[in-house]
Amino acid sequence: MRPTEIDSRQYEAQLAEKAEILRSLFKQHAMPALELYPSNPLHYRMRAEFRVWHDGEDLYHIMFDSQTKEKYRVDHFPPASKLINEVMIDLLELLKPNDTLRRKLYQIDYLSTLSGEILVTLVYHKPLDEEWQQEAQKLRTILRNKYQLDIVGRARKQMVLLERDHVIEALDINGRTYQFKQIENSFTQPNAGVNCQMIGWALDATKDLSADLLELYCGLGNFTLPLAQNFERVLATEISKASVEAANYNAKLNQIDNVTVIRISSEEFTEALQGKRQFKRLAGIQLEAFDCQTVLVDPPRAGLDPDTCKLVSHYQNILYISCNPQTLLDNLETLGQTHEVTRFALFDQFPYTHHAECGVVLKRKA
Repeated sequence: MRPTEIDSRQYEAQLAEKAEILRSLFKQHAMPALELYPSNPLHYRMRAEFRVWHDGEDLYHIMFDSQTKEKYRVDHFPPASKLINEVMIDLLELLKPNDTLRRKLYQIDYLSTLSGEILVTLVYHKPLDEEWQQEAQKLRTILRNKYQLDIVGRARKQMVLLERDHVIEALDINGRTYQFKQIENSFTQPNAGVNCQMIGWALDATKDLSADLLELYCGLGNFTLPLAQNFERVLATEISKASVEAANYNAKLNQIDNVTVIRISSEEFTEALQGKRQFKRLAGIQLEAFDCQTVLVDPPRAGLDPDTCKLVSHYQNILYISCNPQTLLDNLETLGQTHEVTRFALFDQFPYTHHAECGVVLKRKA
């Protein structure tokens, strides 16, 4: 089924099927009852990317069929936020008669928010010159009469900012609003509504814990900042320089002062903690001063590498957020030797697909 053809009446059935597949996948482990966190059936994605097709005077978004690879026209995209659907229509109408902005344009990326801000990235097969920038500024001025919008231009080895390369998202979590700087072309949680539920779940899972929290793969601080209220201090790691800068910016933006973010990979952090290597990036940070009894991991699809998995197994409590149930299952073969799963959740970040976002809480066995 193409994303443009989703039937929201089928949402409950697809979620039930996804949950049953997940229960079956993990049946070899002693798992607690699966907690379900549903998505909005429509307009749940905060970001979207489209190729652009030029057909004479016409200009429109296209996608490619996952099975046939054939292109198809996209005028309305039900999975994307209402804001993206509105902007994509107005944007194309303004681009069509503008030869400077439409020539060699081959992709448009949208990053929207619950706060109402949206960032549009125009990607080209040509260098972007002064004329392009002047026309893009005019386009931005027109669209800003209706939207909280900014535009970024990209070409090979080139990025042009008209004002800024990010949006400020606002997420309401348990009665408190957290603001997050989300940077263009960087990872953000795609489904904001489900993301709020994930953070709320993590807060509830850690409400009775103490001491310090270690977080690996912290990104821009999506879990880091809300969870800081449940711990004395948080030590968070992230390999992306842009994400580390955003995480530190977000900590100040939310007036949270018990978080330390370091730019280091999980593999490097493991080596540093074991005393195998020293890193200039850790200058002035005393790792041994942290009393981390809980660790939160949100790894990429490949899951935890063996060394990181071994490191994580030394902590009393583990929160594991996974975008790939199979690698989570693989990691549980190791973690299950020292810990037992006390909570198990499905967060439906990607409705109408086979993808499943999971969360487990593990406690060290007595």
